[in-house]
Amino acid sequence: MNQKLLVFLLPNFLFGIFLFGFFFWKQKNLTDVFPNPTENWLAIQNSRKNTLASVCLKNNLNKPRSKLDSHVANQLFVEHKHKFIYCEVPKVGCSNWKRTIFLLQSDFNAEASDIGHDNIHQTSLIKRLVSYPPALQKEFLSNYTKVMFTRHPLERLVSAYRDKLLHSEPFYSTTVANEIRAMFRKNKNSSEKVSFQEFVSFITAKPPHTLDIHWKPMFLLCDPCNIHYDVVGKYETLRLDSEHVLKVIGAPESLQYPSLKRYSSEKRTDGDITLEYLRHLTSEQIEKIKKLYEMDFFLFNYTMKYEDYSSLND
Repeated sequence: MNQKLLVFLLPNFLFGIFLFGFFFWKQKNLTDVFPNPTENWLAIQNSRKNTLASVCLKNNLNKPRSKLDSHVANQLFVEHKHKFIYCEVPKVGCSNWKRTIFLLQSDFNAEASDIGHDNIHQTSLIKRLVSYPPALQKEFLSNYTKVMFTRHPLERLVSAYRDKLLHSEPFYSTTVANEIRAMFRKNKNSSEKVSFQEFVSFITAKPPHTLDIHWKPMFLLCDPCNIHYDVVGKYETLRLDSEHVLKVIGAPESLQYPSLKRYSSEKRTDGDITLEYLRHLTSEQIEKIKKLYEMDFFLFNYTMKYEDYSSLND
């Protein structure tokens, strides 16, 4: 080979090796910075379940029973084709999860948007675990993928109030509302909508296990200390968690968790809206709802900056 050509090519060859090594090193470091999304999600799941197990143990909530509580079994929906059990927690995307279950078992003969809110809550086509005998309940719980979703307790409470007491649903806007008015108003015939303060006074005056499922503590609905859920999702990470749940159960890739909303013109209840409602409560009421949802805060690792809420009343 021509010596002059060799002198020209050698430095370029060495520089090429340097560049390759540099970009390989950069890629390795980027992989460290941005780990595998699935591995990261699994780590978060393990952290949630470890917290849950620790709090269950600390508070002596692990109480194995020979038979599943019927109230809990009534919250569990079973989808056999993908061996999937979902615990319904109202105000945590449950309508869309029920739509998803319907689609999973119906071979996509419908679109999520075709299934009305009232229809999906009234249909007998998606089965509750309580409808099966105890032996089958135990078998399904042992062999199926079990999933529950949670939400910040106070945000869920405000969402329930806005949804059930501020709209014209016959049962809540009349029967429940009239019960609340009778308890807290001198004028029993008043037709003015129930205030958030009255609503909070109403629910904190009752034993937790007797509360309506829309504001009953989440841990009482799903019993996560005695049912070992494979996935503990959160409303705050709903899109990501739902995507992984569908992968875990082997759902068709074309199926996505829907984001339908019943009252589409209204803004979803978020932290800012929640704070607006909390501002109307007294410090005593704040303490009572903290106590009511105490185990939900601890079990599902929701932190409430108590000083922020109490300072609103100063």
